[in-house]
Amino acid sequence: MQDSMPPREPAAPQVTDHGGGVHSIKVPIPDNPLGHTLVHLVDTDRGPVLVDTGWDDPDSWDTLAAGLRALGTDVGDVHGVVITHHHPDHHGLSGRVREASGAWIAMHAADAAVVRRTREAQPGVWLDYLCAKLAAVGAPDEHLAPLRQARASGRTRTLPGLRAALPDREIVPGDLLPLAGRRLRAIWTPGHTPGHVCLHLEEQHPSQLPGNGRLFSGDHLLPGITPHIGLYEDPDDDGATDPLGDYLDSLERIGRLGVAEVLPAHQHAFTEPGARVRELLAHHEDRLTGLLALLVTPLTPWELAERMEWNRPWGRIPYGSRTIAVAEAEAHVRRLEKLGRVERAPGPPLRYRAI
Repeated sequence: MQDSMPPREPAAPQVTDHGGGVHSIKVPIPDNPLGHTLVHLVDTDRGPVLVDTGWDDPDSWDTLAAGLRALGTDVGDVHGVVITHHHPDHHGLSGRVREASGAWIAMHAADAAVVRRTREAQPGVWLDYLCAKLAAVGAPDEHLAPLRQARASGRTRTLPGLRAALPDREIVPGDLLPLAGRRLRAIWTPGHTPGHVCLHLEEQHPSQLPGNGRLFSGDHLLPGITPHIGLYEDPDDDGATDPLGDYLDSLERIGRLGVAEVLPAHQHAFTEPGARVRELLAHHEDRLTGLLALLVTPLTPWELAERMEWNRPWGRIPYGSRTIAVAEAEAHVRRLEKLGRVERAPGPPLRYRAI
């Protein structure tokens, strides 16, 4: 009988010592194939500073707190938090960390604007925007119906991350962050989000690996995952942004740093980042070439997503993931439009064709 079993002991926190006063804690992401966020701790002369915080969930909070205790400190000792970008698996627990410690929270201005906009939006604004956006790019009625029903019934979805902290410090690209006794420089790397930053630890690698220090890469550069590049969503902005172009430019800039080791927010630390940068650049070039071949016939972004290669057949992609896939398709076709390789065909809905 289940009632007769002894209470389950919480799992020991998974903490890694990266040397030189840098550690990581695996903070779980509930019901997500990524599994966890690597929250990094940097020792400073004024106390520990966190790079990201993890998802706002009780188990995630308990894991973060246990990991800090295993490192001989406590949430209440945290001096500051540097957020690589606004997504809830990175920014979610920042509010609880600030409540427990009074820590400052730093974020790039472009992502801080997203956080404020999300807080201030009236209920239903996001659903209205999403329905209109998906309809404009050719989503079928069966995909739009659940969103319209939710809006009509008033059951507006609560967006994750609403309890995350409003940042009180701005990360300025190129500046050293205020980490006493450390040299941590902000590098603006838009693409995954408009205000994504990587953080360059300009110190000799503790293992004397050749290279220019270490890099906290957030979601910009991962060892075995291609980061999602979708659209910069802003219901009040009708401008045609180019997130993929931003990402590719940022990726090349990071490659030129020549760091010895990358400490990403998912998976594991890795060396030889230049090789990984080249792989990702080649991946997106192949993707763009493949899309050009498809766009011999005018297609909507939805139709394009249906024909693209994903990690599973389109029919097995979950409902929510299809919206993400369509955003990725549109980000790629916008890059081709910027390059003068495709043009918009008469609509609606929005269609593109190769030139």
